Amino acid sequence: MSTIQISNLTFSYDGSYDTIFEDVSMQIDTKWKLGFCGRNGRGKTTFLKLLMGEFEYRGRIGSDVSFDYFPFEVQDSKAVVLDILFGISLITEEWKIRKELSMLFVDDSVLYQPFYTLSSGEQTKVLLALLFLKENNFLLIDEPTNHLDSAAKEVLKTALLEYGGSVILISHEKSFCEGLTDKVLDVEKMVL
Repeated sequence: MSTIQISNLTFSYDGSYDTIFEDVSMQIDTKWKLGFCGRNGRGKTTFLKLLMGEFEYRGRIGSDVSFDYFPFEVQDSKAVVLDILFGISLITEEWKIRKELSMLFVDDSVLYQPFYTLSSGEQTKVLLALLFLKENNFLLIDEPTNHLDSAAKEVLKTALLEYGGSVILISHEKSFCEGLTDKVLDVEKMVL
């Protein structure tokens, strides 16, 4: 069994007197699908960025897994979608992307359009399709339901249920996480 071990994690943003995390210790099994739910400003996204090593902190975060963070950053929104996807990932087999898009009910013609011309929901789904192609990485998924209507949320929920890998899923919607994740952590302020 592999774990993400967090010991005495303390973090605050530079110039802030408020700590986001204070002496947090926990162990996360890398086989779990874990939901983090709560209002804005409670440290959910910050926690994922700490796992990714983007901020300095006190304490220890130890893990032997590789993480992928969603949403991916799109460098040039004027570029064609397929070029953007190939630029983000080492995946170069177009048929795999087409297959994932079809599972998310997205017409594959979007692959040849400039990214900025897609609706916000289509942009989210295109990037989710790429995310689901990632193999053997622990997925850190930050608010994937943003810009999705209720039908698209159900499609996403089905895709996440079928995904066999490990996930930490952040959502404002606790109802979205329930039944989808093994455990749901309702985050008010992470002082554990």
